[in-house]
Amino acid sequence: MVFWVFGYGSLVWNFGFEYDEKVIGYIKDYRRVFDLACIDHRGTPEHPARTCTLEYSEGSICWGAAYCVKGGPEVEAAAMQYLERRECEYDHKITVDFYKEGEETEPLVTGVIVFMATPDIVSNKYYLGPAPMNEMAWQIATAFGPCGNNRDYIFSLEKAMREINHEDDYVVELANEVRKVLDVAKGIAQENMLTVKDLIPSLQLRPRQEAVAMDS
Repeated sequence: MVFWVFGYGSLVWNFGFEYDEKVIGYIKDYRRVFDLACIDHRGTPEHPARTCTLEYSEGSICWGAAYCVKGGPEVEAAAMQYLERRECEYDHKITVDFYKEGEETEPLVTGVIVFMATPDIVSNKYYLGPAPMNEMAWQIATAFGPCGNNRDYIFSLEKAMREINHEDDYVVELANEVRKVLDVAKGIAQENMLTVKDLIPSLQLRPRQEAVAMDS
């Protein structure tokens, strides 16, 4: 038994589980969006962070890293248990074809597992949906949780994609907008004797039971 899992967010640089092979490549017809609330890693129920999920987009490609896990049932079960706890805010698993860089004619692996969120604010309590770039930037700039600041998540993703030579224009644009917000927020906070976290209204979500403080 062997399974592959595709990472497109923090799994690109912070995998956290045992694996046997890591391959840089991409999946087709999906793109990153920062439409998912995170309330136990980089945010809280009162001030959710925004982390990335995938959105179906015909013709798009999403670069990231695929991890191969093998070594027997115990190793595979431990890795999957870890991933399911870590990705607890993703309510959907799909399987897709994964293409290796430089070998685009045929997929390297079929049936690669991808964690993602159902894009429905009714059925998925963690799905925030799209928002104007400046609003997302304010939320990302000010949210923080047990794993750290939301802004460090997007900056780390931006850096990770640059290091594998496949920058995501959307991530770069949003990260730059967050930097602008941080400059503005710093000035406002100093002028009004506030902290940066006071500058964004609360978004109420019901907390998920038995959530764990691991990065998503």
